[in-house]
Amino acid sequence: MSMHGGDGTRAPAGWGDGLRFAFGTLSVLRVRVDRWDRSAAARAMVAAPVVGLVLGALAAGAGAPVAWRAGGLLGAVAAVGALATLTRGLHLDGLADVADGLGSGKPAEDALRIMKQSDIGPFGVLTLLLVLLAQIAALAGQFDASPARGALAVLTSAVAARCALAWGCRRSVPAARPGGLGAMVASTVPLAAALASSAAAALVLAALGLADGWSVLRLPAAVAVGLGCSWLLLRRCVRRFDGITGDVLGALAETAATGSLLALALLG
Repeated sequence: MSMHGGDGTRAPAGWGDGLRFAFGTLSVLRVRVDRWDRSAAARAMVAAPVVGLVLGALAAGAGAPVAWRAGGLLGAVAAVGALATLTRGLHLDGLADVADGLGSGKPAEDALRIMKQSDIGPFGVLTLLLVLLAQIAALAGQFDASPARGALAVLTSAVAARCALAWGCRRSVPAARPGGLGAMVASTVPLAAALASSAAAALVLAALGLADGWSVLRLPAAVAVGLGCSWLLLRRCVRRFDGITGDVLGALAETAATGSLLALALLG
């Protein structure tokens, strides 16, 4: 089948193209990415919560048996470690880079240059340490309550993280610099698509939470809190860097994941 329209322009990407793009860029899972363009990127960012469901399920499968046999703390470490492995540490690296850029206090151009460097500065190290400790501590409490509740918390954080990507790529949010993944996906997602993607993810989590009663409300609420936290960071980054980069998207994902886990911990 031709991928071009009758006037010679390339046909819009389908959801299959978007899912392959999403899994190919957001996970270590091996998929064949047939299209690498902004049309596929837009679909990918809207479909990113599907990646969250898959990776979250895999990480929950790693953490729940460990929590059952060795306690919630080790189960939480296993789950967080699994998610980091399944993403090649991509989001954590972005979080550290953004922390260094924001913490530098330098003009946007200099801050972006700091973020592109391969080393991690003191702000990045401290932020990584605190975020990972917060995620593990919050998850440990959920796994201590029950392995099933811990598994749902892992799933919720993974989905919330990928929901944040669509919001970071809204059409009103520009790219901070040309080139790279950030420029490819920036300004590609309509507001309605971001809303629909997050709402669908929340409904799926609510359905999964039926097994835990109160989690029918807790899980969607946690996603909303996580997205609120990532929105605050997005505002700061857009003002500071004049747009987003791939690192900013990674930082948004980790912020949403951490915010959702803290919400679950506070909700009991």
